Amino acid sequence: MEKVIAALWAAPDQDRDAFNEQLRSTLPAALHAAGASKVRINLRDAAVAPAHKLIQQWQDPQQDAVVQFWLPSANGLFRAEVDAALAAHSSRFAAWLVAESTIIPNTAHPVPTGERGWGWSQASFISFRPDLSRLDAIKIWHSHHTRVAIDTQANFEYVQNLVVRPLTEGAPDYDAFVEECFPAEAMDDPAAFFDAVGDPAKLQANLATMMDSCGRFIDFTRIDIIPTSQYDC
Repeated sequence: MEKVIAALWAAPDQDRDAFNEQLRSTLPAALHAAGASKVRINLRDAAVAPAHKLIQQWQDPQQDAVVQFWLPSANGLFRAEVDAALAAHSSRFAAWLVAESTIIPNTAHPVPTGERGWGWSQASFISFRPDLSRLDAIKIWHSHHTRVAIDTQANFEYVQNLVVRPLTEGAPDYDAFVEECFPAEAMDDPAAFFDAVGDPAKLQANLATMMDSCGRFIDFTRIDIIPTSQYDC
């Protein structure tokens, strides 16, 4: 089995709510019919509007939704129906083959299939610093930063996806996709985000530690950070 991450863009004149509703109502069935499993949709909607200050943008326009799913094979020879389903539900899309590593599984706040996930999900497309080799960047990310992200944040789900290769022509040159889920309060309360409610000194320490760690391997000029609502379908 292989995991695919796809970024979807709505048409410039398409209503955001209508776009989201179409994705939720018909895309999962279309992907399942094409052979996909474990479909997850991450939507930019009104529920995550309070997190707008956390958005970081490289792509212009920035992606409007993310779809994650597994296939028996992501080989283009066998992906035609999947690509057709994604194309039918967006004005354009980009897709990547990834290697998933679940650092923190969501055992604290599970929800029934099809319902909105508890809290909110930060969907992060990241690129490694150009002055680092890919192997060195991965070593820093996995051997150092992973522990920092666990210890300094209030994330109850944390999934790393290392990009293996792009699956579509012209896909942005990302190195990884990371999904982290937080309580709703973390959308606009840094203390809730950095697991430091009621402790200003801990907030400043966790923030500084996290930013220093990110700076060791991430190219901040080539990232897209998107607050989303999560749906497992």
